[in-house]
Formats: sequence, C-alpha cells, structure tokens
Amino acid sequence: MIKEKLYIFDTTLRDGAQTQGVDFSIDDKEKISAALDSLGVDYIEGGWPGANPTDTEFFNKKHDFKNSKLVAFGMTKKTGHSAENDPMLSSLLNSKSSSICLFGKSWDFHVDIALGITNEQNLENISDSAKHIIKSSKEFMFDAEHFFDGYKSNSKYALSCIKAAFNEGARWIILCDTNGGTLPDEISEIVKEVTKHIPGKNLGIHAHNDTENAVANTLAAVSAGVRQVQGTINGLGERCGNANLMSLIPTFFLKKDFASKFEMGVKN
Repeated sequence: MIKEKLYIFDTTLRDGAQTQGVDFSIDDKEKISAALDSLGVDYIEGGWPGANPTDTEFFNKKHDFKNSKLVAFGMTKKTGHSAENDPMLSSLLNSKSSSICLFGKSWDFHVDIALGITNEQNLENISDSAKHIIKSSKEFMFDAEHFFDGYKSNSKYALSCIKAAFNEGARWIILCDTNGGTLPDEISEIVKEVTKHIPGKNLGIHAHNDTENAVANTLAAVSAGVRQVQGTINGLGERCGNANLMSLIPTFFLKKDFASKFEMGVKN
C-alpha cells in the first residue's frame, strides 16, 4: 500500500512565543529551529518579519536547514493600497524564507466588526495578496482565521474566502479553529464538506486548545481529509495553547489507523 505524505508544520516560534512567560531570544530561535530541522518537520514558522526586531533579525539570517522549509508569517494586505505597496508584505517577501503564510478573515462577522470593510473587499485583499506572493515564486499558504466559526455562521462566504486564495495558486489552505471551541464531530463534518471544494492534499488544520480538544480536533481533521498538521512543541500557545505535536507525532507513528496510511518527514 502506498502511503500518503502527512506534512508537519511547527509554529512554536510564532504561536508558542505568545505563551505567557515565553520570550524567545535570537539564540533561542536558532537552537529551536535547528532542533526542529533535525527532527524532520516539514515547515518551521519562524515568526513575523517586520513586526518586531527579534523576528526581523531571525529572518535576515540565512538558515541552512536540511529537512525543513522556513515560513514567514503575516497578514493579507490592507484595504486602500495595492499588495505591491503593502509594507508588511514587502517585509515577508524580502525575508530569507522559502514559504509565506498569510492569515486573513474568513468569518463575515469579523470582516464587518474587526476590519470594518465589505465582504467583497476582504476577498479582494486575499486574492491580491495571494497573487503578489505567488508572483515572487515563494510557496504560499493561507491561514483562514476563525474558519470553523465562520463556516457555521455563513458557510458560503467562508468557502469563498479560502477559494479566493486557492484559485490564485495557494499550495496550502489552513483551516483554523482560532477560538478553540469547535468539537471533533463538527471538525470532521466541516472538513469533509470543504474537501468537496478544495482537495485534501491542499488542506491543513490549525487547532487551539480552549476546550482541550486541539489534539482530538487535529486527528479528526486528518481522518476527514487534511494533509498538513500545524501545532507546537508541548502545546505552547496563546490562552490555552495549540495542538501538541508531542502528542500528535507519536499517534501518527504508533496508531494503526494513521501509521498504515501516512508517512512523515519526521523519522522514528
């Protein structure tokens, strides 16, 4: 039986850095990223270049990873100017990263209340940002922020947000349970519906742990079709943390339902 590739995306250096009491220095980031590369994770999200001096310095350095791709994190362009003239996108493109992951709103409630723009303007921001990044030849991923809450509120619009990125050539669309309040059965049902519009081989899962379901939700998403798993070492992260890769990776290795179907860059 030919096994499918399951991609591991570590966001310890970005999401984990939001843990209360955690403050990574440049030296910390260098040592952690080297260890993650040695472990064999596919992607290392190193932070947000341009957002703070530490992340900017980290992304100005050249990293000779053997197994991992370095990912720069940021947000889609703002309304009112072009992607080409967006300073935050420029910081990402000028960084020494091979991949870029942008987050954008996929819940119409947040588009209205948090961004104060129209639904159509939000779609344009996603689409234009995707086109601009892909033109640079860097691998592009889209984090659909609050996707599951957005889907439950307005499924048609939530789907249009991820299609706006995917139709422009995004390699990965990551479905985010940003509030951490979605349950495994809901994750499974929604992911199965999403795979009718975007292939599972292009989908990822990013789960927060507010109801202690981040690991369960991640496993449910993989079973339902996603092929990229995002998480942090020991579940570090803002509020209650993120999906714990130290629980997920052994599960993928040791549990027959996963081990018989998937292979990873991480080696035992």
